[in-house]
Amino acid sequence: QVQLEESGGGLVQPGGSLRLSCAASGSFFSIDSMGWYRQAPGKERELVGRAFSGEVTNYADSVKGRFTISRDNAKNMVYLRMNSLKPEDTAVYYCSTVVSVGGGPYRDYWGQGTQVTVSS
Repeated sequence: QVQLEESGGGLVQPGGSLRLSCAASGSFFSIDSMGWYRQAPGKERELVGRAFSGEVTNYADSVKGRFTISRDNAKNMVYLRMNSLKPEDTAVYYCSTVVSVGGGPYRDYWGQGTQVTVSS
């Protein structure tokens, strides 16, 4: 009942910038949070950042100061602005959301992911 769609991934040079977008659609009661995770080859999926209600956002230490999450609540969208990109940022980036469907319990949902490659 909830679908997430990421866009904006691609190839970028070190030091460059990129913005990812994620749109949530479907029948849901409310959104508790929206955020981003990433997974590099051979590594565990890790938190990039998550935006909660009340303008509270947390980031992984590895991206703090370089990445910024913003939300457009009216459009049910979340963005990830990535600056000063490093080769270590290369990964598949996943959008996630925690929502209540039909007033039921809050649960998490995931998009299919978008590839970000940082290379010269």
